[in-house]
Amino acid sequence: MPHDHHGAHHGHSHGHGHHHHGIDAGTGDRRLAWAVVVNIGLTLAQVVGGILSGSLALIADALHNFSDAVALIIAVLARRIARRPADAEMSFGYGRAEMVAALVNYTTLVLLALYLAYEGIMRLITPEPIAGWTVVWIAALALIVDVITALLTFAMSRQSLNIRAAFLHNVADALGSVAVIVAGALVLLYEWYWVDAVVTLMISAYILMHVRADVGEVIRVLMLASPRDLDMHEVIATVTDLPGVESLHHVHIWQMQERDAALDAHVVVEHGAWDRADEIKASIKVRLSEAYGITHATLELECARHACLDAQKIGHSV
Repeated sequence: MPHDHHGAHHGHSHGHGHHHHGIDAGTGDRRLAWAVVVNIGLTLAQVVGGILSGSLALIADALHNFSDAVALIIAVLARRIARRPADAEMSFGYGRAEMVAALVNYTTLVLLALYLAYEGIMRLITPEPIAGWTVVWIAALALIVDVITALLTFAMSRQSLNIRAAFLHNVADALGSVAVIVAGALVLLYEWYWVDAVVTLMISAYILMHVRADVGEVIRVLMLASPRDLDMHEVIATVTDLPGVESLHHVHIWQMQERDAALDAHVVVEHGAWDRADEIKASIKVRLSEAYGITHATLELECARHACLDAQKIGHSV
């Protein structure tokens, strides 16, 4: 479709910074660094203990804790990358690095949950004896570290899907430790071998339930979906109601990062109002920012006489 934009105005409103409320970036980084140190410290202690005592269970638990540390490291690196300013290669900035990290960590959580489900089913079929109270004490030590990590990351997990994914890794591990303690004690005291398998299956279901609730939002951001709390048609109607605006087409609304919404659109200016084009453009940006928190708006203004005929209202034809 030919576009005949005589004197078309292009308006850019730049204000797509990161709005992380609550914990500042420096404090958040320090908390995450401590969480990584605590997890790696436990991993090393368990490996040394496992080698000295010949306990395979201790080494296995060390590997589990190391996976938590890796999840946290991925989250930390993504946070740091996300703060880089836009450049010639990444003109939209690096904010979505956190979404990519979250997707990686949620994917590994799904694999972990499926593995736990497999282990739980296998243990229901062929119950395995718990290798003494040592394993229970190991799990108790791991649980303490998991609780420390959870305390360090909980507040941040409510603000960021990236940190939430790493936090869920930690929660899954903590629940695993609880399962070993409870099931181990019940097996050793009462020989209830089935408890271990049932608790493992419950943990698997818990992880999958949380991933299902969160991963959709990550995918929405990566797929350039409009924010859930914005009604596209309402936004279009609000802008169209402004003085001097005849109609909108080729409207796109998407999330730059987890919180920052952006819009671009072609705005048809009413016949006779073209001399107020800059004023109309400014009023649209103010309305978008005040009503919907859209701080990055790219507007192409078209004179009603030369506007696109039969243009697609939402999106554009490929």
